[in-house]
Amino acid sequence: MGFTQTPPQLSNPYLTDRVLQSVLRRAMPPALFEHFHEEANELGQVIADELYPQQLRERLIEPVHTPFDAWGRRIDHIEFTPLWQQMPQLATRFGLVWHGYDQSKGAHARLFQFGMVYLASAATDFYTCPLAMTDGAARALVESGNSALVQRALPHLTAREAHQLWTSGQWMTETSGGSDVGGTETRAECDADGQWRVHGRKWFTSAATSEMALLLARPSGGADGTDGLALFYCEPRDRGGRLQNIIVDRLKDKLGSRKLPTAELQLDGTPVELVGEASHGVRMIAPVLNQTRVWNALAALSVYRRGLQLLRDYAARRRVFGRMLSEQPLHQHTMAGLQAEFEAGLHLSLYVAEMLGKSELGLLDDRHRLLLRLLIPITKLLTGKQTVNGISEIVEGFGGAGYIEDTGLPALLRDAQVFSIWEGTTNVLSLDALKILSSDHSWAALHAALVALLSQAGTDFDAIAAQIREAYESAYAALHNEHGANRGEALGRGIAMTLGRCFALAVLLRHAAWSLRAEGDPRPAAAARRFSAHGLLCLQAGEALDSRILAIDELE
Repeated sequence: MGFTQTPPQLSNPYLTDRVLQSVLRRAMPPALFEHFHEEANELGQVIADELYPQQLRERLIEPVHTPFDAWGRRIDHIEFTPLWQQMPQLATRFGLVWHGYDQSKGAHARLFQFGMVYLASAATDFYTCPLAMTDGAARALVESGNSALVQRALPHLTAREAHQLWTSGQWMTETSGGSDVGGTETRAECDADGQWRVHGRKWFTSAATSEMALLLARPSGGADGTDGLALFYCEPRDRGGRLQNIIVDRLKDKLGSRKLPTAELQLDGTPVELVGEASHGVRMIAPVLNQTRVWNALAALSVYRRGLQLLRDYAARRRVFGRMLSEQPLHQHTMAGLQAEFEAGLHLSLYVAEMLGKSELGLLDDRHRLLLRLLIPITKLLTGKQTVNGISEIVEGFGGAGYIEDTGLPALLRDAQVFSIWEGTTNVLSLDALKILSSDHSWAALHAALVALLSQAGTDFDAIAAQIREAYESAYAALHNEHGANRGEALGRGIAMTLGRCFALAVLLRHAAWSLRAEGDPRPAAAARRFSAHGLLCLQAGEALDSRILAIDELE
């Protein structure tokens, strides 16, 4: 029999994750890191032994929507995949939401939680999507001050027992599109009994099967635009499990994340409760967006890391041109570039997660809260693009096998694309960042944070530190030297990307200096050098003018 290539194997993803272990060893108290190490090791073994093989076996299985039973009764039943049916047990066993609310961990609760989320995400077939919205809903309810809803829902949203766990939906998107919710057509009316009911169509609901949802609707007589929207709490099913005046039109036929049942819903008098006042709902749902964007960043990097781990294992099994692929200099060069981008993204994301935990405890001053507001959309957009680009290169690294469906590898590329779309495209997030950057206070906060990070990196990386400062100053100049009202907006993506790469490198440099001293490990420094060589500045001279010229249809 002829040659047969040994496929890549997935070992315990935690035990092989140098970057995650090193970051958390530095950032956490020793006892808490040991606790994390034990839980993460256990989760990693479950992923290697059980979940990854199951994902490969269930590659072709997708959720199924059954609108009617055999007798014509409307039931709108959605059948999960077998792996998804196990996810409540996994989520509660490893506290994927709960850890973020565990007061015993103090300011490190979010760092602990998002370390586990990052480790788990690639193994859950996007079950971390409803978990992200669950976390966001819990945070939004806590910040709303609605004690009755907090008392009712929070114990379920943060449960440690599967039978007690609720997940939450986030029903915002309508047929008019995604991020611009000012034209929301869903209306809310309060009937004679004081019961609020909503009517409308929600076009993109990624948690149609959840036990609760937060949604935006316009109360009768409410003002136009976003200020006239209110935030409502909904439990889609009654005690008998029947949908309450909700019809599932269909499940979306998506490019990727196909295990995640995303539905189009019709709401026809669905009972809801007002979370706060009958206006300013967008402001009240903002905590959901903040949480889910951080989840998105760590989930994206989880998929990126899955691809890196599989390709690295494959390279140690694949012999070409007389030696192992892992020994080929050009392959090593390619892998080094992929690893550097991944490491910078993970360092930035965990830095944001750590800040988020401190913010929720009131431990950040105004400057750092402003910094966090800015870094959340920037981190999400940067890591989304890193993952799409990185996974594309990784799939290519397998050659023809990367193009064959039953290897499971093409699904990585399809799935990666969602991270640059969910919770705001790159352009939408860039506009969010620009709004915050319209204040000089924001630039001052950025500058102070960069100075602090670079001071911790010491003098061994002076040349790279100078590169960071130069790129930061170029981004500042690009926005402040604009000519014309829209030029700043046209440059928004380049400014946001530049600032994201500056911060990712600064955080990586800080850790590289620590790792050299404390661990004697030169790899973070090598990653910093390679990342800096990829470039930080994402702006080009004449960009705005060229954009206007090239955007014109060729036939005009």
